[in-house]
Amino acid sequence: MLAASWAPLSPAERAVAIEVLTHGPVSRSEIARKLSLSAGSLTRLTKPLIESGLLVEDPPPAASASASAAPATRQGRPSQPLDVVADSRFFAGFKITEDTVYGVVTNLRSDVVATRALPLRTHEPVDVADLLHAMTTDFAAEFPRLAGIGVGIGGHVIGPARAVTSSFLGWDGAPFADLLEQRTDLPVVVENDVAALVESEAWFGAGRGLDRFAVLTIGAGIGYGLVIGGQLVRSGDDGRGIGRRWIVNPQGPLTPDGDRGSAVSLLSIPSIRYQVAAATGQNHTYDEILTLAAAGDPMPARVIDEAARALGTVVAQIANFAMPQKILLAGEGVGLVEVATPAINEAIAANRHPLAEPVALETKISDFNDWARGAAVLAIQILVLGRPKTAR
Repeated sequence: MLAASWAPLSPAERAVAIEVLTHGPVSRSEIARKLSLSAGSLTRLTKPLIESGLLVEDPPPAASASASAAPATRQGRPSQPLDVVADSRFFAGFKITEDTVYGVVTNLRSDVVATRALPLRTHEPVDVADLLHAMTTDFAAEFPRLAGIGVGIGGHVIGPARAVTSSFLGWDGAPFADLLEQRTDLPVVVENDVAALVESEAWFGAGRGLDRFAVLTIGAGIGYGLVIGGQLVRSGDDGRGIGRRWIVNPQGPLTPDGDRGSAVSLLSIPSIRYQVAAATGQNHTYDEILTLAAAGDPMPARVIDEAARALGTVVAQIANFAMPQKILLAGEGVGLVEVATPAINEAIAANRHPLAEPVALETKISDFNDWARGAAVLAIQILVLGRPKTAR
């Protein structure tokens, strides 16, 4: 299968396309104002984007019956907002976990139009690439205008997504993007899964339109991403597992994964389950622990209360040092917020200046399809709009 993509966009065309993609339908005057363009320049830039099928001019609102009965008086050219042709291309996104591959197809607006999950029976890069190839082939049969593939992995990605190091997959510099491109003949981008989720939320979700935006994910581990100036802050430490050494309480619990009192030891789902099992001798699921804590069962309640105070402390630290306009809590573990909101708020207040502005906190329970959608957004960004890759 071959990618059907637009011609490379110039920086100015790219800026217009991104503005319409993330905020459309949007008027020409609003685009010109935001991008400091003259009407003539905007017309010149949008013409090839419309001709390529990337953008479309929405028809002006239809006149009402009463208005149509009256003599028409037109004042200049009617406003025709610009929008993307959402179904002009589709994108496959994959989230690889230790035992399952979750796949989605999105349109150009990142709306999920298909999902699939298959068991991962081997971690050999070649075998994983074969599995994603098979899933992509199935997707392409239903969506022939598939334009690219994004893959999110919990790990460290080096350079332009060519080499992947992931402890849970046992990969050390695996050339996974190349392996998948060779099989699919589609452009592939591989990225740390948290970075993919942050990009998705920055473009199409909770962080859209914000200059400073942070994401904290709670699940099998702890993830963190920061957007400044509308751009994801990149680092050579991306995917290294910062939560294992993010010390929240030096006297906190010691768990198999993460230093004593670290964000991972206090907040991750495996660590919370480990603490309850070690204290009670019973192996509960995370949801069961939350239910028991809410019902006042002493040991689960103590563990969840400690986790909640750790979460509030981490949120306050992010607010104090990064000063984001909003912090999004995402991941499979954020059910903690519903059970222990008072303890979280107390910890935030205890670690903030008394006159500090309230932290704008939003919560989103993310399933693995959300993570896969984040990977598809990377494909939209880099493979279609030509967003420059940041050197690391």
